[in-house]
Amino acid sequence: MALTLFAFDTPNARKITVALEEMGLPYTVQVVDITQNEQFDPAFLKISPNNKIPALLDTQGPDGQTQTVFESGAILVYLAEKYGQFLPAHGAARVASFEWLMFQVGGMGPAPGQVHHFAALTHEGDKRYGLARFMAETLRLYGVMDRRLAHFTHFAGELSIADFAILGWVWRHPRHHVDLQQFPNVQRWYQAMMARPGVQKGFAVALRKDG
Repeated sequence: MALTLFAFDTPNARKITVALEEMGLPYTVQVVDITQNEQFDPAFLKISPNNKIPALLDTQGPDGQTQTVFESGAILVYLAEKYGQFLPAHGAARVASFEWLMFQVGGMGPAPGQVHHFAALTHEGDKRYGLARFMAETLRLYGVMDRRLAHFTHFAGELSIADFAILGWVWRHPRHHVDLQQFPNVQRWYQAMMARPGVQKGFAVALRKDG
């Protein structure tokens, strides 16, 4: 197969499995076990210079050459543009797709990711300040999304890579300590997304070596 996804069971990797399944693309998975520091393997560094998952290898890239892509947002754009799916070709919907993709990459990922970190600490003094700070920002971001979805079925109006990107993180809302009932429009969108066959296939992909 032309496409190989290097991944582990994280929100950023789930964005890509969902996108690949929704696009109906054949691909193989190579699990990079970040709990065993496999992301620091020199061979993986050649594919992902930042030592982060996910990463993509396409043996049928531009001009027939092998192409590697790191950073989940870049992978989504690469796939959408190459295969002509889930990214409007022009107009306001294209702008909105990029806006909400960048919203996820720059905010609705880093902030709840910090919640994950501080919530897992056992020493109350260590986690109190950080958890309060990033929990407040995470709730603010959910509010931004809820207001958007009060007027649109999907973030760009039509289904796009922005939805796949954001879904990977809303999937972890229990770890964010967020009750989606507080954000009914996000909850409606989330339930509709998770009911899609392609999304379900994306989340069923084994991204752990014991999975």
